[in-house]
Amino acid sequence: MDARPRKRSLTLRGHRTSVSLEDRFWSELQALAEARGQSVNALVAEIDAARGVSAGLASAIRVFVLDQVKTTAER
Repeated sequence: MDARPRKRSLTLRGHRTSVSLEDRFWSELQALAEARGQSVNALVAEIDAARGVSAGLASAIRVFVLDQVKTTAER
């Protein structure tokens, strides 16, 4: 897996956008979406809605993924 961020295309609320994420974050985001029975676009839309204006979308995704992984590890 490449450690450098790569651009990923998403559709949020009907609009195309892109986010730069490392392969490991993208893979975990996909796994989380699948476990929840959601598409990646739907999960990212939730993350986007909750992030406020103080964080960029890529940063908000990384923090979300990290929080989910930590929560799972603590169980």
